[in-house]
Amino acid sequence: MKKDNKYSVKERLFSSGLTFTLLSILVGFLIGAVVLLIAGFNPLDAYRIIIEGIFSRTKYISYAIIYSTPLIITGLSVTFAFRTGLFNIGAEGQFIIGSLVAALIGHFLELPLVLHVIAILIGAALAAGLWGGIAGFLKAKFGVHEVIATIMLNWTALYLNNYIIMKPFFRRPESETSKDILDSASITFVEKWKYSDAGREWLSGHPYLKDFLAAPANAGIIFAIILAIMIWYILNKTTLGYELRAVGYNKFAAEYGGIKVKKSIITSMVIAGAIAGLAGAIQVMGVTKNVIVLPLMEGYGFDGIAVSLIAGNMAIGNIFSGLLFGALKYGGPKIQPPLGAPSEVIDIMIGTIVFFIAIPRIFKMVLEIKNKKRGEKSAR
Repeated sequence: MKKDNKYSVKERLFSSGLTFTLLSILVGFLIGAVVLLIAGFNPLDAYRIIIEGIFSRTKYISYAIIYSTPLIITGLSVTFAFRTGLFNIGAEGQFIIGSLVAALIGHFLELPLVLHVIAILIGAALAAGLWGGIAGFLKAKFGVHEVIATIMLNWTALYLNNYIIMKPFFRRPESETSKDILDSASITFVEKWKYSDAGREWLSGHPYLKDFLAAPANAGIIFAIILAIMIWYILNKTTLGYELRAVGYNKFAAEYGGIKVKKSIITSMVIAGAIAGLAGAIQVMGVTKNVIVLPLMEGYGFDGIAVSLIAGNMAIGNIFSGLLFGALKYGGPKIQPPLGAPSEVIDIMIGTIVFFIAIPRIFKMVLEIKNKKRGEKSAR
């Protein structure tokens, strides 16, 4: 009886989503090590450099958090859509729209500090929400698949962004960059104070904090964590979340139960779009301070898909998967100068992690085969 209970615990352990995620991460690192070995590099040296490049200085930790913040939020956008039965591949375009609107409001609207930040967040969320809502409307009204609609909207957002930036009223002279946002629109920590005499004197006695603030540390990570908690609450503790998830599970049963399916589809895409737009706004207010003409997609929205998958499509999980993803994105390229190792190995690792998370049946099949063999031995 005890033996059966032991196997039962093992089966539950190996069938959990967290276990599959951790195994997938481990496999990703192992395959990354194999790639490095094939290329003629010592994987232990490479991983040591990556770890030191993330944790050896508070400045590096600060940068890793900065890299992670937009990925956490775009991951939340994808997660929200996934949990309601939709695939929001348009987080990239919604991010661009949020960034553009944030730069416009940040430059042209003059308000006190807190009010200005709130106005930008609301404006970016509304604009990107409407952008996402277009895909929701096309799906609800005409049956256009959201993947097709959002891919087209991604490119439309990119060219709209480039068109507006190049207008004389918004373009920085002789450049392909917009004008900067006002100081009141910034969420960077003590941006002006740390350069004052009093700030420099105080920071000289706090070397770790001084090093942390050497990067453009900002309040974005705080917004990201609050947003993750809000999304978890909406999905799991509210009537709206119940209705949206019900449509995602089975739209026919939801409709039979009195839920307005078409309205729910549009609402879900509006909220998912608004979340991705907030990621763009926070990136502008905290890091870039402007927007630029884009020759290609920046990738924040597409990386958000990977972050969401690594998180198991769980809102709180996006915080941890986003931090992992952002840290690897920041620390990974550091293996190139000292070793000459290709930084693309990080993309291989991330791709492998996502691949194995997306097909957890492989692990389940291995477990089933193992249990079958055990059963055959017991029968003998």
